Amino acid sequence: MSLLTEFMKGLWRENPVLVLLLGMCPTLAVTSNAMNGLGMGLATLCVLLGSNIVISIIRNIVPKKIRIPCYIVVIATFVTVVEMLMKAYAPPALNTALGIFIPLIVVNCIVLGRAEAFASKSSISSSIADGLGMGIGFTLALVALGGAREFLSAGSLFEYKIITSWTTKFMLPSQSPGAFIILGLFLAGMNWINMRKAAKQNKVYTPPQGFDCKHCNICSFKDDE
Repeated sequence: MSLLTEFMKGLWRENPVLVLLLGMCPTLAVTSNAMNGLGMGLATLCVLLGSNIVISIIRNIVPKKIRIPCYIVVIATFVTVVEMLMKAYAPPALNTALGIFIPLIVVNCIVLGRAEAFASKSSISSSIADGLGMGIGFTLALVALGGAREFLSAGSLFEYKIITSWTTKFMLPSQSPGAFIILGLFLAGMNWINMRKAAKQNKVYTPPQGFDCKHCNICSFKDDE
């Protein structure tokens, strides 16, 4: 598989949020507006890219029985760096909004999943392409969801008022129930597009296999045979 294909799959075909349904906790919790979604997405992208590179480098020297703890240490290192940089340079309001969800990137199933399922078995160049594609795909999904919620709630986007006459907020999209409803509509639209595309090719659409929770051994810490 070419590097371009590895990169592009995370944007659409294997989008971590809209196809694989990974990272639902930060996806639903921090996307009350587009800025929060962008901040969370970029933070995850940096951690995912850095951890993919390091894990790909050390994959042949880490014993299989302790690979998951080693991966978590690598990921935690990058999370610490990203968290310190955000506290130093990011707007205070963004830091407050993201809060505990930045440290929780350590156990984000997207990052751990790519480490176990891809970076630990692939070259550095492929791991970079995969990390960038998955990270950008995750960021785009969060920005789209946050932007939709922000616009429907207050008529603004990235805290810029688009509909100036909108003075009373519609609270549902900015609250937890609204997050579930809008994400459900996004998922329905994604499935409709994929099924329509497959039907035009006389095929039946099936979600990607091998990278979702049903096919992951991280939670059980199961060693390879």
